[in-house]
Formats: sequence, structure tokens, C-alpha cells
Amino acid sequence: MNYEDINDEQLIHMIREESEEAKDMLYQKYRYIIDYELKKYKRIAYALSYDVSELSQEALVGFADAINNYREDKEASLASFITLCVDRRLQVAIKKAGRLKNQMIKEALSLEEEYNASSQLKDLLSDNSLNDPLENILKEENYQELKRKIKESLSESEYEVYTYMINGLKYDEIASLINKNLKQVDNTIQRVKSKIKKILEER
Repeated sequence: MNYEDINDEQLIHMIREESEEAKDMLYQKYRYIIDYELKKYKRIAYALSYDVSELSQEALVGFADAINNYREDKEASLASFITLCVDRRLQVAIKKAGRLKNQMIKEALSLEEEYNASSQLKDLLSDNSLNDPLENILKEENYQELKRKIKESLSESEYEVYTYMINGLKYDEIASLINKNLKQVDNTIQRVKSKIKKILEER
């Protein structure tokens, strides 16, 4: 039996009758959605050191949720509903991974580890000024004190964006994770940079 010979409503009905064959057919038909969503979030997963195989499992859970909860009277097509469920599931997984990494950073990482190299911190905040205040501070050993001041100076939402920034995520990736537009993300990043520069200048 080929899924091209059966419409979605019939396949959903067969699944409710516990047809494994119908589930397999729907999976083959809409696998491209899962592949697309995974591709969209893979770079973020790598940046957060999140196991991509676990991300794939989350995508399959989202797919199963869509199949089990879809109703024919919904205005959305099955394909749209699958996309929505898989995307939401992956966003939740990525955000959870981000929170866990935030906790690790707060508890364990030094600035040297946090930025992979001190030069990255300079690149993040520097305005290319000849009198860059980072030149001196980066030579000091008191990283933990600087981390504490940064954490205290930023709001919760700013600190979330700051963490994504130092993990190398792009503006559009951050926007996707925090459900904000690019302009809002840019405004937050500029506030973060301004606050950290002020901390550095006061040292």
C-alpha cells in the first residue's frame, strides 16, 4: 500500500485504529518536515553542545504528538500542524539545553573558558578604540569578580541573550529562541555591550 493512494484523513483514521503501517506511511510522507526542522536547529544545538541524536528524538516526539492530536476539523492542514508541533518541541528542547548551559556557566566557567579565548571577549565588546578599556582588564586574573558583576548588571532576559551571544549564535538564531524580532534582539545586545563596557571602564 502506498501513501499516495490514501489521503491524510484516512491515514489518521487508520492510526486511531492502531495501524502501524499508516504511521509509517505518514512518516514517509512528511519526513521532509522533520528533516527541515532539524536542519534549522542543528547549528544552535552544536553551539550549546546538545546531542543532535537527542534532538532527532525530540523531533520524532513532536511528530507523534501532531499525529495523535490532529483533528480533521482544524483549519490547519496536517502538514502545517506537524510543522508547528515539531518546531515547538525542538524549541523547548533547545531552550532547556540553553538553561542547563547557563547554570553550568554560572557555577563553573571562567571567562577564559566562557569565551574560549580572551580575544573573543575583546571582539564581542570592542569598538576598535585605541584606548580600549579591555586591554588592561583582560590581563587581570580576577575573572570571577567580573563575571559576577556582569551577571548582576544584566536583567534576566539580557543575560539569556548574553549567554547565546558568547556561544556564537547569530541574531536570527537568538531571535528564534527567545521569540523576538531581529530589531529587539539587536537592541538587547547593544544594552548588554553598553553595560559590560561600563563595568570595565569603572575598574
